[in-house]
Amino acid sequence: MKKSQIRKKIFKLRKKFYNKNYSIKFRTILNVLRKKRIKGNILGGYYPFNNEIDVIKILEKFEKKNYVISLPKTKKNSQMDFLIWSTKSPLSINKYGIPEPIEKKITYPDILLVPLLAYDSKFYRLGYGGGFYDRYIKKIKKRKKIFTIGLACSFQKVQKIPIDKHDIKLDLIINEKNK
Repeated sequence: MKKSQIRKKIFKLRKKFYNKNYSIKFRTILNVLRKKRIKGNILGGYYPFNNEIDVIKILEKFEKKNYVISLPKTKKNSQMDFLIWSTKSPLSINKYGIPEPIEKKITYPDILLVPLLAYDSKFYRLGYGGGFYDRYIKKIKKRKKIFTIGLACSFQKVQKIPIDKHDIKLDLIINEKNK
């Protein structure tokens, strides 16, 4: 199946199942980080958009555990930076309709929670097609070690994501069935 066909199929499924109780527990992510001995306290999150897994409560709990929270801010040429953000801080809406931090302080996450449309068992993800996360992960991996976790619902898993040379594999994907 082509990327465009997968996107179309998963968008429909996500819209259909959006109000069902598909959520990922904070404890699941925290346990994975402990089990894999992932160091660092700078967490890159995202603001849920277009029926993505809602991570706001997860970000709040990480913030209470003294993690520094950051969210992406898009730039020209499908680039983005992560800016420090507190769950009590205001946001502005970007040209895609996605809330972004107003704060100007750029940070480089140790752990990155990644939204996605579809994924496969090899931890490849399919996003909206802009390449923002692939570019960002490639860029940050030149600076430091980062642990990337895709967050999805189990129905978003497909047999195989068609990959191109610029597609970046995630370290892990967690769905609502992970304990």
